[in-house]
Amino acid sequence: MDNRFKTEIVTCSIKSPIRNAVISFNEMTISVIRISYLYLGKLLNGYGFCSNGRYAQNEIVLNRFIPRIINSDLNLLIDENGILDPVKCWSVYMQNEKPGGHGDRAVAAGALDMAFWDAYAKAYEKPLWKILSEQFNQNQSDEKIFVYPGGGYYYPGKGYQGLKDEFKKYQDHGYKVLKMKVGGDSIDEDLKRIDAALSVVGKGKNLCVDANARFDLTEALTFSKAIQHYNLFWYEEPLDPDDFLSHAILAEKYNPPIATGENLFSKHGLQNLLRHGGLRPDRDWIQLDPALSYGLTHYLEVIKLVETFGWSRRRLIPHGGHQLALNIAAGLQTGGSESYPGVFQPFGGFADNYEIEEGFIRPQEEPGLGIEEKSDLYDKIKEIFG
Repeated sequence: MDNRFKTEIVTCSIKSPIRNAVISFNEMTISVIRISYLYLGKLLNGYGFCSNGRYAQNEIVLNRFIPRIINSDLNLLIDENGILDPVKCWSVYMQNEKPGGHGDRAVAAGALDMAFWDAYAKAYEKPLWKILSEQFNQNQSDEKIFVYPGGGYYYPGKGYQGLKDEFKKYQDHGYKVLKMKVGGDSIDEDLKRIDAALSVVGKGKNLCVDANARFDLTEALTFSKAIQHYNLFWYEEPLDPDDFLSHAILAEKYNPPIATGENLFSKHGLQNLLRHGGLRPDRDWIQLDPALSYGLTHYLEVIKLVETFGWSRRRLIPHGGHQLALNIAAGLQTGGSESYPGVFQPFGGFADNYEIEEGFIRPQEEPGLGIEEKSDLYDKIKEIFG
């Protein structure tokens, strides 16, 4: 590998007093990566980071992935124009890795892959979504993307009014479908919180609830009966992601949409969910997070997989709430993207000049991921790396 290539990785805190039904975020960290190299005399910087929820994974990147890149023949890494190709780089740094064990390794690969794609699109001086459209989607793309805010967390002293105030802020920003956490309190208390949310959003079709895999089957069924009449936009992660049989039983009993998959970290886990989880391709949603599941490069295989099973890619809605998921949704025409306008800052949310209208947003025109256009994020990156 050319000695002008440089990789830097640091651990950043995104700790917060918020919690969902399973974990608090008072210890949460992420890996932040910058790769740098010269192309035609121009320094390219690509930035990547893992999504919230799985902690920093610097050692895997530094001790396994990067040495494989550095020690590789440059011709195995570049495309026909001499630019580092993220797909080829992924194949190199994933060499000598055994099948299975999708978890921390998938998170590390996802963060590094994001940085390679950011630099790649910048080398071609195009937004990433445009690159994805041209190379992997027959020049098709979406001019506007459905987005919803991940919010409604449990917070000390928040109460019903705090939840309503939070949701009103999201509406003021242009969001229409909103999401809240459930499963962290009694059913009676959560139903009161849902009623408070509905007093703002107006109807169940504008509200998602997320149990973060908190329930066993009995609890998931009990909760589903209590909320079925709301006809919610979706009932998210009611069960452990690997409990496929329980998903199938729940899907037989609960008619409105179910959403899950953010804690499956590979196409292999998703394959088992599609085979055995009883999910319904006409209404349910799949939420694998590209930044936690081996990156955009692997997500291209995820799209092929769901279509092989007869699903539309429109039923994919990437978890993560950042610019990578947004570029994927625009360029590969998935069902939309999560957003984090109020939490996990500065890494969550979109660029400063983005406008959301009736729950839809237009993709950026800046090269790469558009990270430089999110001022608080770019300021943080400059503080980290200089």
